[in-house]
Amino acid sequence: MRIVSSAKLSTKHKVKLMEKYPDLTFIFCDNIDEAKQHINEAEIMLTYGGDLTADIISQARQLKWIMVLSAGMDKMPFEAIHELGILVTNARGIHKTPMAEYAIFMLLQVYRQGKEMIRKETAKEWDHSVKMREITGKTMVVAGTGAIGQEVARLAKAFQMKTYGVSRSGRSVEFFDQNFTSEELAKVLPEADFVVSVLPSTPETANFFSCEHFQMLPNHAVFLNMGRGDVVPSDVILKAVREEEIAHAVLDVFETEPLPDDHPFWEEENITVTPHMSGISPHYLTRALDIFEKNLQAYMENSNHYVNKIDVTRGY
Repeated sequence: MRIVSSAKLSTKHKVKLMEKYPDLTFIFCDNIDEAKQHINEAEIMLTYGGDLTADIISQARQLKWIMVLSAGMDKMPFEAIHELGILVTNARGIHKTPMAEYAIFMLLQVYRQGKEMIRKETAKEWDHSVKMREITGKTMVVAGTGAIGQEVARLAKAFQMKTYGVSRSGRSVEFFDQNFTSEELAKVLPEADFVVSVLPSTPETANFFSCEHFQMLPNHAVFLNMGRGDVVPSDVILKAVREEEIAHAVLDVFETEPLPDDHPFWEEENITVTPHMSGISPHYLTRALDIFEKNLQAYMENSNHYVNKIDVTRGY
């Protein structure tokens, strides 16, 4: 069994895998260009997901399983994968700790005037007039109630928040006081102090948030997007901020990345921009490979008990 990795792994992780599975053949590559030389002999492939194309998949005649060491699936050539009946799993859920911490950190940054405090410190100004607010007891709407959304809601409960979850199914999920379907979003927006989006990029979530949705929010609301940039058009966010339909937007994901240096988001005082880093953690790869190992065991046992099996017809 040959396992080809186009994901660059540390020596520590390579050695661990080879020692734990001495009967398997691992071919570790630093990028897809190196991996392409071995793709026709790969039964299993490790990738971060953004480097695969339909052409590459067409050459992988022995490929049975793709393990994506990330959660993002929007660049995967699913049509080609589906045609060849290739199993796909990903590392969904490993981002929940850093991303939930990011969300709470950023909401506190807005309410506790983080930008202004840093400016005052830089200018050596001793100023007690900076207005502080509390996030405790507020109402949070989380769009996307998977592992990340649940962890955001769990941390929000430490601040005694009321939590509403919004998802395609609207099914009841732990740590949310109530859950609603995507079609019911408008019901909860008027109550929201915070809206946190962790939605993936799918045909169903493209332009999920509209101008009308921002108009429904209280003008003190904070909108935070750390899911995917295409769930809301840039001009919709700009309009909402500039016309004071919301008080602040925190954005970690964008329609175009990297965000161009002439983009108006950079200049808006009430928009906080971060470079798609909410999920960064020193434990990222260890957690992703833990999921790979669990799935590798299932694969070798032919048990079909996979963690994060992807429906390739839906893309998630």
